[in-house]
Amino acid sequence: MKNDPAIRSNGPDRQRAIYLPGVSGQRPLLPTNAQHLETLARTRMSAKAFGYVAGSAGRESTADRNVAAFESWRIRPRMLRDVSQRDPGIRLFGRSLPGPFLLAPIGVLDLAAANGDLAVARAAARMGVPMIFSNQASAPMEDCAAVMGDSPRWFQLYWSKSNDLVASLVGRAEACGCEAIVVTLDTTLLGWRPRDLDLAFLPFLQGRGIAQYVSDPVFQRLMDEPAPETQPSPPRRLNWQTLRSVAALMRRYPGSIWQNLRSGRPLKAVRTFINTYSRPSLSWEDLPFLRQQTSLPILLKGILYPDDARRAIDAGVDGLLVSNHGGRQLDGAIASVEALPSIVEAVAGQAPILLDSGIRSGADAFKALALGAKAVCIGRPYVYGLAIAGQAGVEELLSNFFAEFDLTMGLAGCRNVEEIDHSTLWQAG
Repeated sequence: MKNDPAIRSNGPDRQRAIYLPGVSGQRPLLPTNAQHLETLARTRMSAKAFGYVAGSAGRESTADRNVAAFESWRIRPRMLRDVSQRDPGIRLFGRSLPGPFLLAPIGVLDLAAANGDLAVARAAARMGVPMIFSNQASAPMEDCAAVMGDSPRWFQLYWSKSNDLVASLVGRAEACGCEAIVVTLDTTLLGWRPRDLDLAFLPFLQGRGIAQYVSDPVFQRLMDEPAPETQPSPPRRLNWQTLRSVAALMRRYPGSIWQNLRSGRPLKAVRTFINTYSRPSLSWEDLPFLRQQTSLPILLKGILYPDDARRAIDAGVDGLLVSNHGGRQLDGAIASVEALPSIVEAVAGQAPILLDSGIRSGADAFKALALGAKAVCIGRPYVYGLAIAGQAGVEELLSNFFAEFDLTMGLAGCRNVEEIDHSTLWQAG
């Protein structure tokens, strides 16, 4: 699928595309205000689905701080500069991109919309924005790649307990045209997430978000190996909810429902996933193994500490993604944008730095670039667009981000991203 520059218009064009139909009473598909967007999405999703997407760790102070910390930096616009022509494009790992945006890896997108991964993949391709395929997707990476044509995509890797599975996932990513591997480091244990806990909801136990696994030949082999001894599970009540959950699991697993009931493989897949999913023992000594598996650029996601950034560069990593997982893992953690300046200083230009967690507007993206990020990853907002209007909602969300970034850049006196630097910001307080 070729991207369509017509829907990725600049700020003034996007404003006209909204205001002119307004004369006839037509409103845009999505609210342009981030909080209103979330509120509307909540009405389109089940309580469990919305809780999983919107929820964060503990008191959710990290998620709140991610957003609020951007207010610590204020833009200092320059005047009387000719900004009639503006170029928001960047180059990243040899690829020219229309703007400094990527779609962050978010799992279980079918909680927001049926076939959500494919809808997002199509939207990303049409907008020319790289999509980072989630390791916890509801559709195999090959299916998403097939609808994207030659548009850019990356793969997020959760390092499981099986190195054979890691190697297989990375090999598949390379084979289906992914251009980078993003290793998520901050989920070797699952964070304490009250919204999910209070609803007793973990989608993976229903077979959701494990499509990358059940489509993998190594994972299928692991399913046939003896399971490690674990703590006995508490007895389950057999009721209609249990039966509905089992039926849904049978439908999601490849094959017919009756075949899956007879084989028992869907239940075995969930157990195998739980036993292999995370690897608390992951350490710096494991990184050379990944480098042996691929020639693609490797980025580490979750770096917030300068010494870790320096060590990553010394280890030959190709890029960093400054992230606290949107606040979903560790309550009370430093905001991603608060960590960014020290990471930029530590890396000293030796590798590109991206940022996610808390990006809610084009102005946020501008501030992140001024602080040294090469690009930013949009997370929850595109899921809310997906929940509200499917593929069209994701496209409109991205159009709004492009438009606001373009206007922010011009109103700040910058004609291109190279002119966005620390001098364009003032630190409040």
